[in-house]
Amino acid sequence: MSEHPKPYKFFLDAKEFETPDAHRTGAQIKAFIPTIPAAYQLYLEEEGDTPDKPISDSETVSLEGRIKHFYAVPPATFGA
Repeated sequence: MSEHPKPYKFFLDAKEFETPDAHRTGAQIKAFIPTIPAAYQLYLEEEGDTPDKPISDSETVSLEGRIKHFYAVPPATFGA
């Protein structure tokens, strides 16, 4: 009898998602919401006063442990 692996849950822009993969890149995480433009920056919400961590498209994030919360923001525009 084979057991199905437990899915890993995470939140992106306040929406809950599941994946069978314990690790995903920033680009793979953003791809869960197709309307997020590729140029947007992904951030991992940290706990307490710790600054949120920017996640590059090629950076791999572990979804193991606590449920992770991510959000995407448009690139900054300076001097506008």
